Amino acid sequence: MPYPRKLLNEGEDVVLDLRPHWSTLAGPVTSVVLMIILAVAVGSQTDNKVVSLLFGAALALTVAALVVRWLKWTNTNFVLTSDRLIYRSGVLSKHGREIPLERVNDIAFHQTIIERLLGTGDLMIESAGERGQETFADIPKPSKVQNVLYAEMERSKGRDADRMAGRHELSVPEQLEKLDELRQRGVISQAEFDTKKQQLLDRM
Repeated sequence: MPYPRKLLNEGEDVVLDLRPHWSTLAGPVTSVVLMIILAVAVGSQTDNKVVSLLFGAALALTVAALVVRWLKWTNTNFVLTSDRLIYRSGVLSKHGREIPLERVNDIAFHQTIIERLLGTGDLMIESAGERGQETFADIPKPSKVQNVLYAEMERSKGRDADRMAGRHELSVPEQLEKLDELRQRGVISQAEFDTKKQQLLDRM
């Protein structure tokens, strides 16, 4: 599920909201398909109820494993906002890790040949603090995520510099430009863009 917007700070925008790459589901899906084929093949060759029950139980276990993996997949978020990097996982109990963008020192990624073909890989982020380097596995298109992360870090530094220089609040045209950028990235919908645009124009 998407990262809850109610957990964002005031003025914070979501830049990326990713789940682990779909390949993390490939193993359980393959197991279910193979088990179904095997169960059908054995069932057509024998009338032994014990064997049928065994294959039925094995199929139920593989389906259960797929459901568990899918729930974990849908409840894992790798989120980049305008202020921080957030990693949340867990179905019943939640686990989270946050790294402010100003504390990120280095970003690297690693892909095997197979991962390059699939479009997945690991992202290594080095930050100031006790943990040092943090590895996030199964990130879709890690090289592109790396570029977006660097770009957002530069924007964050620019905002910090503006605040230190005592720059005033963005003008209405600048705010409209920012909103349009968010709309093009898919962060806000066209309807949300139109509503906020009208609110800004009404202030003029």
